[in-house]
Amino acid sequence: MNRAVEYYRKKGYNDEWIKMRLNGIVDRFKLTDIWKEGGITKPLEYALLTNEIYKGWSDMTASEYKKLKGLRKESLRDNMTDIEVALTNIGEIATRDIAREEHPQGLKENLNVAKRGGGVAKGAKDLYEKETKKSAISQRNRLNYKYIDEKLIEEKKEKSSNEG
Repeated sequence: MNRAVEYYRKKGYNDEWIKMRLNGIVDRFKLTDIWKEGGITKPLEYALLTNEIYKGWSDMTASEYKKLKGLRKESLRDNMTDIEVALTNIGEIATRDIAREEHPQGLKENLNVAKRGGGVAKGAKDLYEKETKKSAISQRNRLNYKYIDEKLIEEKKEKSSNEG
């Protein structure tokens, strides 16, 4: 944990963002444990379920989201703003809690639960956007990556209060 905190601090993340991100990692492990209990074992199944959560609140799959942010191999979550991380966490926690209650088995049932969990995060996203009058989804990535002729270029990072 200490190495992860230092890694993120060196990358310029603040302690609040780091706390959310590390909590999200722990919550993700709890979710994948629940999925295992529901018969999910293949990497493709985990990806499909994760995409269902993302689509539920952002209307994008993980790969579409990465494309929006101009990412290729970089971690999507490490390039999210604080509200994007929070919404991802809400979607995954809701999915986990619904699955704990209903014990879905197999991919089809778990996809339904993941869609509903993503819907919980969408409700939070919609309320956030209504109250703040700004989008919860940002095209910006943490280090302002750009690819030019297949070469990764890191531009100077601008401080933004929404990026944490």
